[in-house]
Amino acid sequence: MAEQKIVLSGMRPTGKLHLGNFHGALKNWVALQDKYNCYFFVADLHSLTTAYQHTENLAQNSEDMLIDWLTAGLNPQKCTIFIQSDVPQVSELNTLLGMITPLGWLLRNPTYKEQIQELLKQKYAGQLDEKTLGEKVASIAADDEISCFGFLGYPVLMATDILIQQASYVPVGKDQTAHLEIARDLTRRFAEIYGEQVFTEPQPLYTTVARVPGLDGRKMSKSYNNSIFLGEDLDSVRKKVMTMFTDPNKKGKNDPANPEGCVVYAFHQIYNPNAAKRCEECKAGALGCVACKKELFALMEPELSAFNERRKTFENDKAQLAQIIASGKEKARANAAATLTKVKKVMRIIK
Repeated sequence: MAEQKIVLSGMRPTGKLHLGNFHGALKNWVALQDKYNCYFFVADLHSLTTAYQHTENLAQNSEDMLIDWLTAGLNPQKCTIFIQSDVPQVSELNTLLGMITPLGWLLRNPTYKEQIQELLKQKYAGQLDEKTLGEKVASIAADDEISCFGFLGYPVLMATDILIQQASYVPVGKDQTAHLEIARDLTRRFAEIYGEQVFTEPQPLYTTVARVPGLDGRKMSKSYNNSIFLGEDLDSVRKKVMTMFTDPNKKGKNDPANPEGCVVYAFHQIYNPNAAKRCEECKAGALGCVACKKELFALMEPELSAFNERRKTFENDKAQLAQIIASGKEKARANAAATLTKVKKVMRIIK
């Protein structure tokens, strides 16, 4: 391994992974495992911060996510793959760090109200006008289903995941740097209070994130019902591609169009090495949207078909999956336990 510094990242098992997850994160993870000592975890505890009342599929979602990771190319011989709740030290350190986290840090967290707003939009879709929704967001505590201790404190849990494994880097897009700030602040605050630097202060590792819109042009998301899922039947994918949003001003197949904002063109940029040429043809009205969509599916099909075939291998070998989970748990626990022991000694909880 070229460098032994630790890189850590995780995903919440909230359901099937989609092409946004695949191109936006997984492909980067696969590349990182050849450069760093990588820890990738299924963030099942994080799932409880927004869906604590819906745990009926949590274990199955975790297993399905692991299968997708392995199919995408994560190699347990090159990286540590584990389930968050399999490492009890995470919950213990989360409690200790929660004791020293100022409430103001959490309330000022820029993503807190954004996520609250998104959750409320989903919950009250079609029921509230923008003004009433805005009042709801302003009075977060009025919604007991969302305004929970775990949701408010999720940045501390996220920081715990990073700090307990002594991660030097966390892969983020350039618009996500703020997500690391509480982890960095807690590293310094702990040292100031207890007089010893125990944690590695994590740095952002900026990664190239492919823009993968949903079928309707919004961000690809399960909650928007606009996703193409990993392992999805190819006929289903073909039908979805044919429904993709295009330039609404293009009325006929020979009319010129604007590729910017066109979902089909965004996917051509991922799958088509001649995307620039396709862009010019689109602007000139040299290709109709139906033909463009058919070409796109033909470009997507080989990779998706190969993925589906590889996935069956891992799906049908539950013994191998169990072994990978057990091995990852052992490595993650050992690293976390070493950190937790140092923390408890510095805090004078143990001698």
